[in-house]
Amino acid sequence: MDPLTYVELTPVSAAVGRLIQKAVDVRDEEVAALVWSCAYFFFVLAAYFVIRPIRDAMGIAGGVDNLAWLFTGTLVGMLLLHPVFTYLVKRFPRRTFVAYIYRFFILNLVAFYALFQFADAEQSVWVARLFFIWTSVFNLFVVSIFWSFMTDTFQPSQGKRLFGFIAVGGTIGALTGSTITGALVALLGPVTMLLVSAALLEAASMASRFLAKHEGRLASVVEHDEHATPADQKIIEETEPERREDAVIGGGVLEGVRNVLSSPYLLGIAAFMALFTIVSTFLWFHLMHIVDMVYANDPEGQTRLFAIMEIAVQSMTLITQLFLTGRILRWLGIGLSLAFLPVVSLIGFGILGIAPVLIVVVLFQVFRRAANFAIQRPAREVLYTVLPRTDKWKAKNFNDTFVYRLGDQVGAWSHHGLMVTMGLGLSAVAFTMVPVSALWLMLALWLGRRHREYGDTGPELEPLKKLAEPEKV
Repeated sequence: MDPLTYVELTPVSAAVGRLIQKAVDVRDEEVAALVWSCAYFFFVLAAYFVIRPIRDAMGIAGGVDNLAWLFTGTLVGMLLLHPVFTYLVKRFPRRTFVAYIYRFFILNLVAFYALFQFADAEQSVWVARLFFIWTSVFNLFVVSIFWSFMTDTFQPSQGKRLFGFIAVGGTIGALTGSTITGALVALLGPVTMLLVSAALLEAASMASRFLAKHEGRLASVVEHDEHATPADQKIIEETEPERREDAVIGGGVLEGVRNVLSSPYLLGIAAFMALFTIVSTFLWFHLMHIVDMVYANDPEGQTRLFAIMEIAVQSMTLITQLFLTGRILRWLGIGLSLAFLPVVSLIGFGILGIAPVLIVVVLFQVFRRAANFAIQRPAREVLYTVLPRTDKWKAKNFNDTFVYRLGDQVGAWSHHGLMVTMGLGLSAVAFTMVPVSALWLMLALWLGRRHREYGDTGPELEPLKKLAEPEKV
């Protein structure tokens, strides 16, 4: 018997399904896919958050003044990997290129483990800097691939109902990864955690293959749903769900870039992402500077603080996702949900400007990241569900990786310039983010309105679909 079928027929899984249906608006035929999606995201974020506290500590070990250069190195890494990724999307079916990318990162983790084992003290500093850059690239790619998989598998109306709950799997995974590192880093050492991350990433790859087997069933739910939108039907017609796993997306290597530059909607998402990362980077640099002052020459103390912060972030996120995210997306709509984080940032930077101390920056960072994971991230991913398949993988990856890190660059070097070149203090630098957050807020409301137009009126998708037609190479 197919193991997937067996899982669905067991009394335990049936009880779990009934429990899930009490928490989220999910159809019977969607439960199995929802569970596999949660498991997939669990392993992806657990793999990353096992090594995230190690990355942050290594960033400080390489010198706080060098952090801006590390962000530049990350952008270079994105420039090198994005064309490789789009080539794989063009050349191979989804199940093949997703597996290739996960295996590539797993081999990288094993290689870093070996490097740290044999590097001397001086070499370890450079390996730590390289690991910081690599982890920053790794994080964005594996998470972007996951959400592209989700937008490719679930239809627009399903995304609004289920993405918030799917994010719960990631939150539990992030909480698990942070807890593992916080509990074991003193016993096993940071380097050993890289192998744990590699094993979790392999589990994520396996979960993605199990999820793909439920794609046709998900589409059949939408086809018979009286509340389905015109956008749902158009996306289903683009490629038969049963064939998506084996169908080659095709197109050109630079197609995603061209589509972003040609579509006001995709360009708006890119600008939204850039503003998000600029603001996030400013706050992260504030955190790094203050932690470096408070925990000078105490790397274990720094790692413990970062791990505790991650646990707090993921705990708050989990509670919000279980009880509030779905309701917030339904009650407020996508636009106001996207606007929540800019409002939090506007207020938070104002307070941080008045009191640039450890407790303030830690609380601001924890609350802001929880709001991002619980509310803004699911809402932001729903923006892509109304787009053609090529944009879900190529344009989305460009926005999630290159544009994301480009915003990091602007934020990192602007923060560096304001503090080092102009000699401004932490208070003055924090206040510069208040008007940036206000601009971000206005863009969020505009994107929400455009998404509603694309989702509610099927013909509005045609211009975007023409832009996404495979180019002749």
